[in-house]
Amino acid sequence: MRSPSRACAALGLALVAAVGCTDTGDDGSAERPSPSNVPSATGTPRPSPSPSTAPPDPVSLPGLAAREHTGTDLRLGDVRVRDDAYTQYAVTYRANGLTISGIMNIPTGDGPFPALVLAHGYIDPDEYTTGRGLAREQDRLARAGYVVLHTDYRNHAGSDDDPDNDLNLRLGYTEDVIGAVLALRSSGRDEIDGDRIGLLGRSMGGGVVYNTLVAAPGLVDAAVVFAPVSARPEENVEQFQRDDPATAEVEAEHGTPERNPAFWREMSALTYVDQVTEPLLIHHGTADGTCPVRWSREVAEVFDRAGKDVELRTYEGEGHTFYGQWPDSMESTLKFFGDRLN
Repeated sequence: MRSPSRACAALGLALVAAVGCTDTGDDGSAERPSPSNVPSATGTPRPSPSPSTAPPDPVSLPGLAAREHTGTDLRLGDVRVRDDAYTQYAVTYRANGLTISGIMNIPTGDGPFPALVLAHGYIDPDEYTTGRGLAREQDRLARAGYVVLHTDYRNHAGSDDDPDNDLNLRLGYTEDVIGAVLALRSSGRDEIDGDRIGLLGRSMGGGVVYNTLVAAPGLVDAAVVFAPVSARPEENVEQFQRDDPATAEVEAEHGTPERNPAFWREMSALTYVDQVTEPLLIHHGTADGTCPVRWSREVAEVFDRAGKDVELRTYEGEGHTFYGQWPDSMESTLKFFGDRLN
């Protein structure tokens, strides 16, 4: 638990967590990865700032970490859902100068309640509607007593536009999540406990969570990801965007991984895993054909090698959507957050 002032000051700190990783197997057993099979973090650690150090590329994770992030003006709009367990509102907040829309579930009863920011997976912004993407999680977590703020991200629903977001490999989504946490903390609302905030991301949103952990260490208390994308952006490009016209623009601006490996290394959370201070729980199905489970295995191994508090739970035969074993994954998620936010 941390005070608002400590949490905001911690955005640039790199404290060391000392708890190791367990990979919970499909039979429920816990196994530590063999050191001989654990890859080292790619690239070099972020250098300590000094007068002689050149400023980082703004389109990079060090550049994101160097920004002075703001999150303010959380406003509740129309009631979308009201039942015995919680009330759901349309909301907006300000993140680094942009207005971002979303939804927020507030549990019924006396607060303050711990809060969670949810980062959804990829949905075509032209088809996206506010609050879409994590409906099951929004409902389950609110019923468990959490304020749930689901961010739409920039360029989605009622949020402001950012025409450079795709060219910047969607780093703006990470800014929106950081801003959501800060907006919750600065809201002054009696229902929200600003000292107890976590993150949950799915698919692309899992990558947003990774970026948040390395760019803003100390911001939250814990993080959970479901079926996350790769922590290496070049793998995501090959898997999802190779035929997208925007990819040609990205590579024309920043270079390909072969021609400009430094840029792509500075866009990977694995390069800066030493910065992470929060515990991380990863859920991934072994039959996921969208985001291969090997991506999460690598993240868990690199985090473990760096001495971070990380747990990978794999689900035999489960695909990307987590239908059959979703209740089990949510029970472990609630325990994970309960142990760290309550």
